[in-house]
Amino acid sequence: MLTKTPKQCWEEFIQFMEDCCSATEFQNWIAPIKVDPHSNDELVLEVPNIFVQEYLLENFQKHLENFLPTKDNGKLALSFVITAPKKQVALSPVIQPNPVVNEKQTFSLNSQYTFEHFIEGPTNQFVKSAAFGIAMRPGKSYNPLFIHGGVGLGKTHLLHAIGHYVKKNHKRQKIHCITTEAFINDLVDNLRNKSMDKMKRFYRNLDVLLVDDIQFLQSRLNFEEEFCNTFEALINQNKQIVITSDKPPGQLKLSERMIARMEWGLVANVGVPDLETRVAILQHKAEQKGIQISHKVAFFIAERIFHNVRQLEGALNRLTAFSRMMGLEVTEEVVENTLSELFQKAPNRRVSIDNILKSVSIMFGVGVKDLQGASRAKNIAFPRQVAMYLAKELINDSLKKLAAAFGGKTHSTLFHAWKKISNQIASDEMLRRQIQMARRNLEN
Repeated sequence: MLTKTPKQCWEEFIQFMEDCCSATEFQNWIAPIKVDPHSNDELVLEVPNIFVQEYLLENFQKHLENFLPTKDNGKLALSFVITAPKKQVALSPVIQPNPVVNEKQTFSLNSQYTFEHFIEGPTNQFVKSAAFGIAMRPGKSYNPLFIHGGVGLGKTHLLHAIGHYVKKNHKRQKIHCITTEAFINDLVDNLRNKSMDKMKRFYRNLDVLLVDDIQFLQSRLNFEEEFCNTFEALINQNKQIVITSDKPPGQLKLSERMIARMEWGLVANVGVPDLETRVAILQHKAEQKGIQISHKVAFFIAERIFHNVRQLEGALNRLTAFSRMMGLEVTEEVVENTLSELFQKAPNRRVSIDNILKSVSIMFGVGVKDLQGASRAKNIAFPRQVAMYLAKELINDSLKKLAAAFGGKTHSTLFHAWKKISNQIASDEMLRRQIQMARRNLEN
């Protein structure tokens, strides 16, 4: 019989890890783990994603064995459940005009674009964990990492954060961070100077290649071929590649060969923050700028500016300047007068939960009531997850409200469904086409 509860064992392990881990490592990999309150003889840990679970087992197995009980077969009395994280402020990348240049490794990194300055929310927690996992162990897993999402959502921030972390913690590794446009210019210059061999040696001797905005390689076949050759050379040497784009690989106008290469590893999406998160972003940014914005006013702005975080930040900059110059308190009237030209049209109202449920029920041959029910049968659970994915992608509303429309499901259930389908789309061509067809039908 155990003399200590699972929670007590874990607390002792946590105290030990605080002393033997760096602060960054502890905050990213240990602190997010919680003990399931229903743990009895076996310790059940709640982790936000599979990356945290894998990191714990791969790096701290021996320490776990010293603190946790074991089963009769000698294995740890330990299991995991993956739960969605509690909502946090999802900060936008802060735009800084002066990057930090590292002459020795010939790449530029924005000093503000670090993991410490990237605060996660429900729509970016998964991709941030993937990026940090890769930075910890470049070339060991999820290679390449392909990050996609709209403008101003944090793709470049994560790319540079990986560069900063590798530069600090893997000092012997050669890193190169470059935009696709810069790669093309580099290629043109070397062709003109007849120094292609020198360029090839440089790129093929890298340990980490970070490439921003790969969509600019579209319709440039000669440049694409050289990039693809570089890509394959590095991948074959287990060198890490990270790519960002405004679209997933399958939607880019690139060769099948190039698309297949980019889909080899992990494709992760940076999503648009929901209403509550946008409100939190505004209030946090306003506090940084020394301006007071009430919750009501923040909602007023967030409901009208929603495409990306960068637009929210620009609107706040304008509002801050106006209110200070005029000596005015920030009210809804002041916001209306100052920001009205920035306000965006609401999403297409025809896209509703009802329309999504009807579309998915027809596509998979299941009933609408089944999609809103509690059945876990695969032929019903999977279509339900597809419907939840579409709801999150197409409707600009909180996870809690969207989930409630599926028979009272929780926001964590909906987020888990969205994450699962997002990952599966990357490797399942048929599912990708089904979802594309559903989106076209719903949006037209």
